[in-house]
Amino acid sequence: MTSIRRRTWTTPEGTEKTAWLVDYKDAGGKRRAKQFSRKKDAEAWSTTARYEVATGVHTPESQSITVEKAAELWIKRGERENLEASTLAAYGQHVRLHILPMCGDKKLSQITRPIAEDWRDQLMEKLSRPMATRVLRSLSAIINEAQSRGHVAQNVVAGVKVRRTKREKPKIVIPSKAELRQILSAAETSTEPMAHPLALIAIFAGLRASELRGLPWRCLDLKVGTVTVDQRADLKNQIGAPKSEAGYRTIPLPGSAITALKVWKVACPPTEQDLVFPSLAKKVMSHQFMNVSVMGAVQLAAGIADPAMKAGKPILDKEQQPLMAQRYTLHDFRHAAASLWIEQRVSPKRVQAWMGHSSIQVTFDTYGHLFDQADQDSAVAAAIEREIAGIGLDS
Repeated sequence: MTSIRRRTWTTPEGTEKTAWLVDYKDAGGKRRAKQFSRKKDAEAWSTTARYEVATGVHTPESQSITVEKAAELWIKRGERENLEASTLAAYGQHVRLHILPMCGDKKLSQITRPIAEDWRDQLMEKLSRPMATRVLRSLSAIINEAQSRGHVAQNVVAGVKVRRTKREKPKIVIPSKAELRQILSAAETSTEPMAHPLALIAIFAGLRASELRGLPWRCLDLKVGTVTVDQRADLKNQIGAPKSEAGYRTIPLPGSAITALKVWKVACPPTEQDLVFPSLAKKVMSHQFMNVSVMGAVQLAAGIADPAMKAGKPILDKEQQPLMAQRYTLHDFRHAAASLWIEQRVSPKRVQAWMGHSSIQVTFDTYGHLFDQADQDSAVAAAIEREIAGIGLDS
């Protein structure tokens, strides 16, 4: 039951004031009221409130909290759940730099879909598309946390997306087979003894950089020929569990990798964390060192390099010659592993499992064109086979 009535009163200064009061009952049957300066605003709000109460998505403003308070609850939950320091730092930046200045004082019960769409547009105007996506995702997670605590009945931000056109979809970079052979050859003759086994696992197992840095010897079965992922190292070199359940997995290794790892195990300095690829200080190796000083150096030795650029211009050394930089990152070798599996007709579900993707959609979004290519290649081979068989029968 909802009613709208005019309310008139006199202020202590003797001024007469008028407002329109909406009386209604919430989903729990408790009487509520909200005041408006204009009748048409009261009528519009009353219509919306009746619908929300009927559908169970209404939150009285007295029970609601601000986005700022909801963000505090969300961050504290992340701290209780021991999220990685780098993850919490990123969330904190999203809140402090973007969300609070934009809508920190807004009550959750006041957020509508048009308002959320406007916030999305504001973020896209001042941020890159990937960053706008991440900030919007954090805002949605903040409201989800508040919803679970009963501070708001629905999350209207959840349906607001930063859509990306096909033209904007980033293309993955995959080293060619010839480049991979050159890199493995250079790694085998490198003065850095861990370079060869590291290159082999990166290329043939597709582990993430964080998984390579946190890999312990106990996760390598050198008899069966597998590597199991059950931990990783974060950006602050702290060992922890994989970010998702899909991160736990076991991947087959080729004989060349097993042979190189057996040799390296004899030479590898022992560490408290039993690391396969430790730093010089026998700790977790930094991402920068593994990517540049080990795998980058191998690429430079193999001639897999391009001029280093700054502001669109090559960086020159003292002799005015272009400085050369590695062509591929550790993540590019992860793509190489996926492409090699797909070429060998490994099923999409198995590629998903070996890559540690959370869903098959992620696998198809990233490597769908490679699966298509493999299907096309197979169709071409089958067509040629049919033609040859036909020629043989006719002759």
